Amino acid sequence: MSTPEQPLTGQVALVAGGTRGGGRGIAVQLGAAGATVYVTGRSSRAGRSDLDRPETIEQTAEQVTAAGGTGIPVRVDHGQPDQVRALVDRIAAEQDGRLDVLVNCVWGGDPLTDWTNPLWQQDLDTGLRLLRQAVDTHIITSRYALPLLVAAGRGLVVEVTDGNTARYRGTLFYDLAKSAVIRLAVAQAAELRPYGVTAVAITPGFLRSEAVLDHFGVSEANWRDAIAQDPHFAESETPAYLGRAVAALAADPDVLTHTGRALSTAALYPRYGFTDVDGTQPDFPAYWARALETEHGPLGDPL
Repeated sequence: MSTPEQPLTGQVALVAGGTRGGGRGIAVQLGAAGATVYVTGRSSRAGRSDLDRPETIEQTAEQVTAAGGTGIPVRVDHGQPDQVRALVDRIAAEQDGRLDVLVNCVWGGDPLTDWTNPLWQQDLDTGLRLLRQAVDTHIITSRYALPLLVAAGRGLVVEVTDGNTARYRGTLFYDLAKSAVIRLAVAQAAELRPYGVTAVAITPGFLRSEAVLDHFGVSEANWRDAIAQDPHFAESETPAYLGRAVAALAADPDVLTHTGRALSTAALYPRYGFTDVDGTQPDFPAYWARALETEHGPLGDPL
């Protein structure tokens, strides 16, 4: 039975791309709210993905369980329809057909992103691979998972993106991938609304993922040491903040009022009251708008 502390007790979630970063943060916080969470990705103790990072789905699942939920790791390449279909069949069999929350957080595009060159100077195969990895995987996963939510007549689909406005994100393939994910939320919302299922996109602010911490040469314990390298880093947030935003949405009986929207952690904390792990409520868009206005005059939202 659910409690105010664990409102998602009895619910089942699938976090596709839950190995690290925002996906891990979401999985753990869904677990903290009491959910059973299937954590999927390509990086496992049985072998790393081509990203060659140390985080694994097993680590995330263990953190889900430690937080109060039940974490179940499943190694899946979400670009392979047969693997995704087998995953959803397993969830249906093990959970009596129940799936309450689907989080599409597959990314892995950082090493494929060319931040330097315009489109006509980029490697086409690399760019198209980024789109397959960051967009096709979301479509494939929803294709097989949505029937469980539709059959139940309830549930939440979350598309994790970067930014929730139409501003250009600095390079074409990255911009196209992150924009497409928002459009996927809009399209799914339109098709799912008659069945009582909500679909949204959500973006964090300046996310202190494992890769970002590595980039600055710091850990979560001493992350403030990196502010000297980038003053904006002072306004960053942990993956748990994103996770708490998603958990709040999943626990909201009126979540359908959000359907089709591109949300952000900063826009949701005033409504739901969640905080980051240190008790703060980061609002990077507001900070960035103030910073740009001070420097250039009013320029609008960075996200």
